[in-house]
Parts: sequence; C-alpha cells; structure tokens
Amino acid sequence: MGETLTIATVNNGDMIRMQGLTDDFSEKTGHEVEWVTLEENVLRQRVTTDISTKGGAFDIMTIGMYETPIWGANGWLVPLDDLSEEYDVGDILPAMAGGLSHDGTLYAAPFYGESSMIMYRTDLMEKAGLEMPDAPTWDFIREAAAAMTDRDADINGICLRGKAGWGEGGAFITAMSNSFGARWFDMDWNAQFDTQPWKDTLEFFVGMMNESGPAGYATNGFNENLSLFQQGKCGMWIDATVAASFVTNPNESEVADSVGFALAPDNGLGKRSNWLWAWALAIPAGTQKEAAAKEFIEWATSKDYIALVAENEGWANVPPGARTSLYENPNYMEVPFAKMTLDSILTADPNNSTVEPSPYVGVQFAAIPEFAGIATEVSQEFSAVYAGQQTVDEALAKAQDITNEAMEAAGYR
Repeated sequence: MGETLTIATVNNGDMIRMQGLTDDFSEKTGHEVEWVTLEENVLRQRVTTDISTKGGAFDIMTIGMYETPIWGANGWLVPLDDLSEEYDVGDILPAMAGGLSHDGTLYAAPFYGESSMIMYRTDLMEKAGLEMPDAPTWDFIREAAAAMTDRDADINGICLRGKAGWGEGGAFITAMSNSFGARWFDMDWNAQFDTQPWKDTLEFFVGMMNESGPAGYATNGFNENLSLFQQGKCGMWIDATVAASFVTNPNESEVADSVGFALAPDNGLGKRSNWLWAWALAIPAGTQKEAAAKEFIEWATSKDYIALVAENEGWANVPPGARTSLYENPNYMEVPFAKMTLDSILTADPNNSTVEPSPYVGVQFAAIPEFAGIATEVSQEFSAVYAGQQTVDEALAKAQDITNEAMEAAGYR
C-alpha cells in the first residue's frame, strides 16, 4: 500500500523541476507526493517551527548546511546511515557530505550543492573595453560595474542581494565580508561589527550598488536578481552557482548566449567571497512514514535522477554540486559552467572561512543555533541602510548590540 508523503521545499527552479518529474517516483514505488512550496525565508521559518515544536506537518523537509548538523545533534532528524548500496553515499562530494553530517553521520542528502560565483554579460564587458579575469578583485568588479551601467537602457552594471533574511542578503554580505577581513565573532564570541573590516565591507557594497545597482535593491533576493539578469538588466550578478543553468537556458533567458563565469571576488587577503551551501532533503524524527521518505530521498538525490533530468531537460539542467561522478562525466564537463562551479565549491572552506581566526564553522553563517535569529535581525538593519533609511555606522552599532546581547543571553560570553 503506497503512502502519501508531504514535502516542504523552496521555490527555486531545480525544486520546481523535481516536482514535474515526481510521476517517475510514484510509478516506481506506488507512493504519492504532496508538495508545500515556499519562498526561502518562509520555508526556513515554517520548517524550524514545525521541527522544534514536533508539529509533524512534513515527512520530508528541504533544509541546508546550517540546520542539518544542529538538528542532527538535537536528535530531530532521522540518520541516513542505512541508504542502499546502489545509492552510493561515497559518491557525494566530501564538502557536501561533511556539511550535512554531525559526528560523521549523514542527516540530510544533498539535492544540489552550490558555491557562489560571478555570472556576467560577455557582450557588455567587451563593450566596456574590459576583460574579466578568472579570479577578479572587488576593485575590478566595481570598476567594471560602473563601466557597464547604462541607465537609459535600463542596464545595471551589477545586481546583488539586499533582501533581509540570514540566508538571503545576510548570506551574501557575510561571504563578502570574509574577503574584506571581517568576521562575526572573535575567539571569545564577542561581536565584531565595530571593526574596520565590517565598515569597509558595507561602505564598499552600498557605494557600488548606489553607483551601478538596480533601484530598490534592498528588497532583491536570489529570485528577483535571477529575473533581472534573465531580462538583460544586469551586467554582472554574483550569486549561487546553481543559477548558471537558468541564465544560460535560451527558453528562460534573453541573454543565454552571452554569459561568462568567474570566481567570486577577493581583496588579496587570501579569502574569496564565495559561500558553500546545499539544499538537502531530511526526514524529521517522529514521522510515521520513514521508510517511504527514505525511498523518496534515494530517488531524488540519486545518479538515476540526474540521468532522468539529463534525458528530459539536457545535461546543463541537472542538479549540480552534489556528486563526484557528475564531474567525471564527459557529457557534463562540456557544460560551460561545470568547471567554474566545481572550482568554486572546492575553494570554499567552512572550517577556515575568515582572515582572522573565528570560533565558528560556516562560510556565510556561523553554525550555532542562535545565529538564524541574530542574523535575521542584523540583515534587517543592513537592508535599512540599502534602502537609505539609516547610515552604515548606525546599522553597525545596532548589529553590535543585537549580537552581543543575544550571545550574552545564550551564555556564550
């Protein structure tokens, strides 16, 4: 007798594509699937509330590298330590498996893995008389953005996330700050927003976006910037490597034939501003449908699923960044962004993400339970700067107080 599984997921293109292929799973197993598809900030809120209150609304949740080790340690997730031999857990990229494990046990299987990189318009770069290096600096990016901006033609030199949310604009500015020598905490868990590197980061970001970014960038997240880029309104976009298949898809992107790729920028301090993330599938402890849920996870994150997407949508559209074998597949290595995606993933180090030593694991987040709440508030202060409602100094002073008070209340300092 088949089960009906309720799955919470994010409204990103790869997940929507998976929903269109779910009949394959139902035909093979007899199980039906009900999808709850939510915007990123809403998804995080809903699944966190559900799992922490043992709400039981979902049999499978789409979560990431931040939640997985914390929830696994709390006993909130079913360990994925008995997946079939055919599934081949050893094929999962070590960076992904490591970030989705606690004490060596896998608690979520990566649907796709990502870092971040630069996607840029080769035609506009040429028109500006510039050449994108494989590994550019932030100064070059700002110069190129200004040169590519054409307000009359509605072309912004650069589109970046300003939207509040720890995993939205918060993730971007944190990854960027690493390359400026900033960190969230010193080794004693004191907030570091009163330091020069954070001031440098925000002032550079705001200056560049005011010069060359879209109007209203304070409310733009991943999906908003993707839409702008696909409509030909961005010279450059630095964001998730997973976006590469959408911006190069001629059915979805007006600029598909003129997109180039480069590593996320640095400042010569030894850290690039690329993050590391996986959207992964996990099973909340206490579900009555554990066996069927594991069958779904094996189906959706398998080599066979990758082959299914390749057959239906072409190799460029398979979920990237999760399996070693994908990057050994000659068909996939012909995809123009495959190598840059892998290079970006391999250069992100969650155990060593900052110039000065820091006490936390994570590139664009600190893997402690309190971080999501603190960083959501801090990102709201930053977005208020982007919207012109307060100064950089005011936002950083508030961020310092918010963070230190929360860390004191939690007993870190």
